[in-house]
Amino acid sequence: MGDISHPQLDKIYSMIRELRTKMKLAGYKPKTDLVLHNMDEEEKEDALSVHSEKLAIAFGLISTSPGTTIRIVKNLRVCNDCHEATKIISKIVEREIIVRDRSRFHHFKYGKCSCNDYW
Repeated sequence: MGDISHPQLDKIYSMIRELRTKMKLAGYKPKTDLVLHNMDEEEKEDALSVHSEKLAIAFGLISTSPGTTIRIVKNLRVCNDCHEATKIISKIVEREIIVRDRSRFHHFKYGKCSCNDYW
């Protein structure tokens, strides 16, 4: 997050914008109450949209063939907003997304998570 040195930065952020549009159409509402900084709502939504797992998903989408499972490993717990967003993304892009956070594996498929929203 915040690193602008990636050679595919433009493609990644383009995918983030595309996903944000599709997610909102699917009923996604960013959980801006999770952002503790004093910002307006749009800035909070922007901050949430570039969490590391969302960037990783966008990179996976531009780097792999349709239908390929996306696997992400992170050393922190997945935030509630990213968990909800990943469920919606898995449904929109029709892909399995597996996220290993510090506590467990989350297997997202068809808009649902294997943890049944308990993590």
